[in-house]
Amino acid sequence: MSLIKSQLIQNITDQNPHLYIKDVERIVNTIFSEITKSLSEGRRVELRGFGAFSVQKRDERIGRNPRTGDAVKVSEKYIPRFKSGKELKIKLNSANRVGSSISSNNNDTSTEL
Repeated sequence: MSLIKSQLIQNITDQNPHLYIKDVERIVNTIFSEITKSLSEGRRVELRGFGAFSVQKRDERIGRNPRTGDAVKVSEKYIPRFKSGKELKIKLNSANRVGSSISSNNNDTSTEL
């Protein structure tokens, strides 16, 4: 099961009944906006214990159309990257982790978003 933004906002509101849902929504949106803005400016975003977001440049290259086999020019682009932090890795690999839907074969900690 996935955690979507509206559920995150509701969970925070439930844990902090003194906060209004609109205020929590504004806070969450501001956090995501600041992360996005920093990445778009080429800066790294580090959340201690959770992980770090960064931007990776993919150079222009020649690819292949899988259907026809023709060469296709793929322009340069920037992709977001996430590297999990030590505390997150420990939490995910602890014995009391809830749910076993995460594949144990996936040892790669750097994921394209």
